[in-house]
Amino acid sequence: MGLTSKKVLLLAVLVAVALFVLTIWLWPRLSKGNWRAVLGRVGLLLATQLAVFASIGLYANNSFGFYASWADLFGQEQEPGVVTNYQTGPNGTKLQMLGTERISVKNGGRPASAGRIDKVLVNGEHSGIASPAFVYLPPQYFQKKYAHKKFPAAVVLTGYPGTAEALYKKLHFPQTQHSLLKQNRMRPTVLVMMRPTVHPPRDTECMDIPNGPQTETFFTKDLRTDLSAHYRIGREAKSWGVIGDSTGGYCALKMTMRHPDAYSTAVALSGAYKAPRDATTGDLFGGNPQLERENNLLWRQRHLPAPPVNLLVTSSKQGEGNYHQTLRFIQQTKSPSRISSIILDSGGHNFNTWRREIPAALEWLGNHLKA
Repeated sequence: MGLTSKKVLLLAVLVAVALFVLTIWLWPRLSKGNWRAVLGRVGLLLATQLAVFASIGLYANNSFGFYASWADLFGQEQEPGVVTNYQTGPNGTKLQMLGTERISVKNGGRPASAGRIDKVLVNGEHSGIASPAFVYLPPQYFQKKYAHKKFPAAVVLTGYPGTAEALYKKLHFPQTQHSLLKQNRMRPTVLVMMRPTVHPPRDTECMDIPNGPQTETFFTKDLRTDLSAHYRIGREAKSWGVIGDSTGGYCALKMTMRHPDAYSTAVALSGAYKAPRDATTGDLFGGNPQLERENNLLWRQRHLPAPPVNLLVTSSKQGEGNYHQTLRFIQQTKSPSRISSIILDSGGHNFNTWRREIPAALEWLGNHLKA
């Protein structure tokens, strides 16, 4: 039986209840002071607690989709994802330097060998939003051969609420690019690592909220303008892409589809296709149903012209709640949009799954961007 099977959860609950009843029934017999009785009491209490914790853990996993299978839970599901392609008919900048971070690769202290991570503060002129970012500059950025060349850039987004540090400490985006560059599998690309929660604690879903935070303007105008002015990054849409997981994946698709003049390429790792309505988002659309429809990506595909962009979506046949919507998104994509996917046999909504998809996704993204 699979990890997410209701039978497994029911069995765990029944075992927990049975052990509890057995403990109550046997307790009088185990009340003696000899070592056998003491061990019996300890054993029953320990077994009952383990069964209860297992039941709670299985219920939480089924509710939130942390792990999709036993192999995923025990770290045995390591097969990398494969991209499938489809056919379809530094002056004046408002950027503030906050410091640098060393990348955890060989010769990590030498930028020309390992690259460098800059911590910056982006002050949005149009949006009025200020947000920190971690900018990974690849080794080529510091090499004489590339001294006068511009680079493409990819905005890398977490889910909600997320931490930007997790993008290089847990998901290893810079380390993965470093490895791909050594294998000549992608073009050197500047990675701008952020969380989409630029107006915490509200989950804005990368929206320009009526009478609220202008997050979409921040990402599509301010961020690109400030970074291009400070670093050697191309200014045109062909030089810019977005990759994100979960909420960040939805943002990546939405901002690219709605603003092809800002971003040409998007990757959604386990992304949703419309914004949720809950306590963390509030009313994102100001009661405007048309604005809500326009931010529903499946609705956009059916009712609005397709933009000339490159899109990559990921999901898992087992363990991901967006699998069927992802297939629908792929089928509805029309030319001149171009669609690709990574579909795993199993994988939950978690870091382990995304680490399996990132190498192929980052390679695909890097090779679609041009400076």
